[in-house]
Amino acid sequence: MSQTRPTRVAPVRSTGRPHVVVVGSGFGGLFAAQGLRRADVDITLVSRTSHHLFQPLLYQVATGILSEGDIAPSTREVLNGQPNATVLLGDVTGIDLTARTVTSQVLDGVTVTSYDHLVVAAGAGQSYFGNDEFAEFAPGMKSIDDALELRGRIFGAFELAELAWDEAEVEKLLTFVVVGAGPTGVEMAGQIAELSSQTLRRDFRRIDPTSARVVLLDAAPRVLPGGFGETLGERARARLEKMGVEVQLGSKVVGVDRFGIDVEDGDGTRRRIDSRCKVWAAGVQGSELGRTLAEQSGAELDRAGRVCVEPDLTLPGHPEVHVLGDMASLDRLPGVAQVAIQGGQHTAREIRRSVAGEPTGEPFRYKDKGSMATISRFHAVASVGRVNLSGFVAWVLWLAVHLLYLVGFKNRVTTLLKWTITFLGRGRSERAVTQQQIIARTVIKRTGPRGPAASPAGGGPAPSPEQPSAAQGTDADHASSTTPAEGDDVDQGVHGGRGGEGRADLPVDDDGALTEERHP
Repeated sequence: MSQTRPTRVAPVRSTGRPHVVVVGSGFGGLFAAQGLRRADVDITLVSRTSHHLFQPLLYQVATGILSEGDIAPSTREVLNGQPNATVLLGDVTGIDLTARTVTSQVLDGVTVTSYDHLVVAAGAGQSYFGNDEFAEFAPGMKSIDDALELRGRIFGAFELAELAWDEAEVEKLLTFVVVGAGPTGVEMAGQIAELSSQTLRRDFRRIDPTSARVVLLDAAPRVLPGGFGETLGERARARLEKMGVEVQLGSKVVGVDRFGIDVEDGDGTRRRIDSRCKVWAAGVQGSELGRTLAEQSGAELDRAGRVCVEPDLTLPGHPEVHVLGDMASLDRLPGVAQVAIQGGQHTAREIRRSVAGEPTGEPFRYKDKGSMATISRFHAVASVGRVNLSGFVAWVLWLAVHLLYLVGFKNRVTTLLKWTITFLGRGRSERAVTQQQIIARTVIKRTGPRGPAASPAGGGPAPSPEQPSAAQGTDADHASSTTPAEGDDVDQGVHGGRGGEGRADLPVDDDGALTEERHP
């Protein structure tokens, strides 16, 4: 018998002022809310997570450089000095443009929030280009959970290799494949290479971590295909190859499973790379809320599921609705943090004008502040205007820019300290992993959410943990990703317990690894 969820109407302050609802706590949503700090409005920010995620540094959480708290300050703490802002936890499951309401859900409760102005900055999820089944074995890195899972699988691969007696098995465990040669793929491949060749080289007795194989794959003809230019792309490739990374371009992934990855080269030949740890760093897909907005407004969606917006970032026919960051498609703008930040600031100005009775509709003009990617310790590439930099100078510039945009003074201080430990001392202060980090996503996917919150308001199917959250708040950055063999036995050897301990209710194989249940 189905249970009816209690529905509550979100309290709105009886100030008589216009109510602005912001969906998402990423760059676009947060900067829009902060831009209305002194405006004569009340703001409600609704997000699935309780933190603001600095997504450009997620890969450093995954590789043990930073902790999750360093890049994910509490949204409430960030906005606690803004009296006109209220923060609500909730996964947005519906928007009604006619009634001007936003419906969100958390556990078994549903909340309906009315608005006068709506800012939708729900971000994007990973795109597998029509091969969503790849996600089981190579999930995208769009959240703290993803980064922690990947950390456990990377370090766990070395632990399992130390236990393996078969050299062939050791080789499979120490083969890491990164799919996507954009900024995130380059940064991830470089960090795994440094981790194996420097940080872990003296930590094991039976295996040689420096023998780890790191493969960077992309169907594109060059590294860093967008925003950097051919010269910087070649410099990045040369640096990666000097570090021992195998850069394989013009190679398309056609299959991913627990034990490896199938690749099709440019000449049509297919080959197999045996690997227990895969990282997907290619492609993004707009939030499902984009489709909701398009269906109600008649707006078009581009191939990535982003909403084709008006020049001022509003929804066609709905000047009170603003769509930002990775959810918006306008003038082929890149999906980077600066687009979302500047979009949030522009939207705040437009709402202030509207409240003041001034003309609105000013087109959004993006100011390109350049592109950067770090490759290794003391080495990065940067393209700023007509200036192309590589090496140490670009690396220092990269450090400065990322420290500048980190939210919170204490986050900047702790990040700088940990960078000093990693880049000067070659150590990694965040190497602790747990079994829960590694298998939680798999367990949730296979067992399903518990209780009456299993399906959202309206009786639709429950959102998959792998789908981009409507209010995820990770609304801008280059494509990030994560790894590994879904449910494979990388979880063994990282928690110290007996195989299968504490999870007797889960389907496991002879190795104690989670197995896949198929139903006809």
